[in-house]
Amino acid sequence: MKHLFLVDGSGFIFRAYHALPPLTTRDGTPTNAVSGFTSMMMKLIEDTDASHVAVILDAARKSFRNDFYPDYKAHRPPAPEDLVPQFPLIREAVRALNVPCIEMEGYEADDIIATYARQAAAQGFMVTVVSSDKDLMQLVDDRISLWDAMKNKAITRAEVIEKFGVPPEQVVDVQALCGDAADNVPGVPGIGIKTAAQLIGEFGTLEALLEQAGTIKQPKRRQTLLDNAELARVSKRLVTLCDTVPLAETIEQFTKTVPVVDDLSAFLERMEFRRLLAQVQGRAAAQASTPQAAASAAPSDVAYELVQDADRLRWWVAQAQTMVAIDTETTGLDTQKADLVGVSLALTPGKACYVPLAHVNPDGAGDLLSGGGAPPRQIPLAEALEILRPLLENPGVLKVGHNLKYDLHILRRAYRLHGTTVPVVAPVDDSMVLSYVLDGSLHGHGMDELAKLHLSHTTIPFSEVCGSGRSMITFDKVPLDKALAYAAEDADITLRLYLLLRERLLSERMVAVHETLDRPLVPLLFAMEQQGIKINALYLKELSNDFAGRMVELEKQIHALAGEEFNVGSPKQLAEILFEKMGLKGGKKGKTGTYSTNAEVLEELAAAGHDLPARVLDWRSIQKLKSTYTDALIAAMDEQQRVHTSFALTITSTGRLSSSDPNLQNIPIRTEEGRKIRAAFVAEPGYKILAADYSQIELRLMAHVADIPALRTAFAEDQDIHALTASQVFGVPMDGMDPMIRRRAKAINFGIIYGISAFGLARQLGISRGEAQAFIDAYFARFPEILAYMERTKDEARKNGFVRTLFGRKCFTPGIGEKNPTLRGFAERSAINAPIQGGAADIIKRAMIALPAALQAAGLQARLLLQVHDELVLEVPEAEADATAALVRQVMEGAASLSVPLVVETGVADTWAEAH
Repeated sequence: MKHLFLVDGSGFIFRAYHALPPLTTRDGTPTNAVSGFTSMMMKLIEDTDASHVAVILDAARKSFRNDFYPDYKAHRPPAPEDLVPQFPLIREAVRALNVPCIEMEGYEADDIIATYARQAAAQGFMVTVVSSDKDLMQLVDDRISLWDAMKNKAITRAEVIEKFGVPPEQVVDVQALCGDAADNVPGVPGIGIKTAAQLIGEFGTLEALLEQAGTIKQPKRRQTLLDNAELARVSKRLVTLCDTVPLAETIEQFTKTVPVVDDLSAFLERMEFRRLLAQVQGRAAAQASTPQAAASAAPSDVAYELVQDADRLRWWVAQAQTMVAIDTETTGLDTQKADLVGVSLALTPGKACYVPLAHVNPDGAGDLLSGGGAPPRQIPLAEALEILRPLLENPGVLKVGHNLKYDLHILRRAYRLHGTTVPVVAPVDDSMVLSYVLDGSLHGHGMDELAKLHLSHTTIPFSEVCGSGRSMITFDKVPLDKALAYAAEDADITLRLYLLLRERLLSERMVAVHETLDRPLVPLLFAMEQQGIKINALYLKELSNDFAGRMVELEKQIHALAGEEFNVGSPKQLAEILFEKMGLKGGKKGKTGTYSTNAEVLEELAAAGHDLPARVLDWRSIQKLKSTYTDALIAAMDEQQRVHTSFALTITSTGRLSSSDPNLQNIPIRTEEGRKIRAAFVAEPGYKILAADYSQIELRLMAHVADIPALRTAFAEDQDIHALTASQVFGVPMDGMDPMIRRRAKAINFGIIYGISAFGLARQLGISRGEAQAFIDAYFARFPEILAYMERTKDEARKNGFVRTLFGRKCFTPGIGEKNPTLRGFAERSAINAPIQGGAADIIKRAMIALPAALQAAGLQARLLLQVHDELVLEVPEAEADATAALVRQVMEGAASLSVPLVVETGVADTWAEAH
């Protein structure tokens, strides 16, 4: 007889977590729940006679029940902090055991279990739900039972009656009356389980009881039921399991298969579960010694398939049980405008397919208007998208990409253009992000570079497929044989890189960084980029015109100072004016024989008192703001007048995010022009802009990591840190302090973080190098802990080639061993700064990751729009502005526990400038 085992994964997880003492890998990753869960699952698989097995998990805390009763499960505390990073590892354990893992947004695991259990029972299966959860007891009947794996005991109809006083078909009525404090199901006040069972036993159903409540003899009970009838009905809706969940996976896909020994062994070895590993390998050795044992070698060559019909695509989707690598081919790089041309999938190394969806003709010649040939045979795009939907929405399948965020945008746009949306449901992962977590700035993280570096494989160049220069074609015109080879290889290489890098992640003890800091940001940044931020286009046009007018006025002044007209934007013509006609000193010729007129040269000339280079610097500043922001933002806005920047996770050496297309992180903060540009970023009607900024976070981190008592006290007492530094270093009282002295202290405070030299400080303050060195010496004499930190950090960099942030991120320092003192000095300054700047980046990432769940739990509708260094920008409903500001401040200040307080300043206004 067919027998289905449905494992309540959440029950296993929490039992394992609470049953075992804390356990970590060598890199500090907590694994007690993973260990207990894996052990229980291995025993279950070995002992059961089930023909079909699946693990069911909760995708999220929220479900459809929150739509009609927002307080459902509102009082449940969040998962323990050391359990959170174990969830993705537990999903990996299920995949290693070769068992399907099913989740679905909007539904609880119990609903999924109810749906499969009743479907299977109707198909003639015996069903065992591995759980002792009382909420699942309503399912028990002649074909469905529960199994308490801890007590090794079946829960059948008799056990349900013993617990509830009623048979399984009346359990929901009893639960509706007595409620459930753990899930915040209200029930009827004053009625417990015994009374509820008595009432349901007497009246038969909840509805019959409520209709006849007036006949109850006890006055207090009668009135309570009459007053709370609707509450009881709502409670019944809450406790009744949904057995019609629209699930993509069929029960036949749960056919029990033995784990692949190599895959399971690799996982157990990475988790450092030596006892379990020994069990697996011992059994494998015993089986290999029997005549029935047979080995099957993986094929050494690749098998790429061109998928051109719907049934074949359905087959590929059905094969994706636990993991799939996804790549998209498009008509361009702009995620807001590029169209989907095809999708490639890889299931195992060497096994991939390409699904052409919008190629225009079979040979790539010509185009549709010039009659270059009939389009090739392809699945209609709308049909293909619907076939792919279950895969993309399946929470039991890990979706892997390389720069996955780009593919998510392309898929989202394709579905939207066809009048629907598809969220790509977690879990997702990105091989490019994995590479960055492991190797930082040591090399680039593009697929071609990584394939050559890690796989010794040269990928097919894009130019070989699409050409280059004027002869370049878009991918929709590429012949299908070439498209197959190129696109399927992309998905295949993505999967190979992911598997290889995931191994390194575990062996190099970087799981915590990946799972808690960078991986969760992929879907979060995707959502932020989709959201975009609104701009006031009319205001920007006026500002652009104003900048143009100012540039014209500056040009007139520059020409008057030069005594002739010339192209201010031409470095060559400017150099001729400055160094040949005017004969200014300080000109330096480069290798080409021409004078440099870069900003450093012009700043030195301006500091020497020359007006013309000063005016040119002003002109360049305005010209850059006009071209980079006012003009570019207008060109970048969409139909809703919103601009969508792209956040890169893998560019910087310290873990900071970077922004491009357009870059919204480099808008000047303290200049009048920068404030004017920020004023162009506005909230939608009925909303406000909320800006939340960490106050002096890098100085606070310095006080923490360098363990400086004086600064820790100052921050704890909310003193003026720059005035305190001036007082300590220069021996002046804080009261009535000369602002110039405070400015010098501020320059040293921030400069020290970046390893500033006496030369750099002298230039910044306009003092002699000797005076600057004296300031730095006095600073270190007063705060010797900082000097000790700097020396300690440089030693760490020289020893390891990298330094670490508080949260374990590696920041590499490749030039630390240079013989050239200039290059070595730069690397040393980078090493000193990296734990501070990188630590600040990690902290704001932690805040970003925690924020959406906190907002959802509080019932607030704010949308996270931007991250700009130490600042988060949100769009919030006007009525929720104060509550959201308080919550954002709480989350950001609680993102790390330091020896000094984290302080967040918030502002709410109609524009970004006013909120900052």
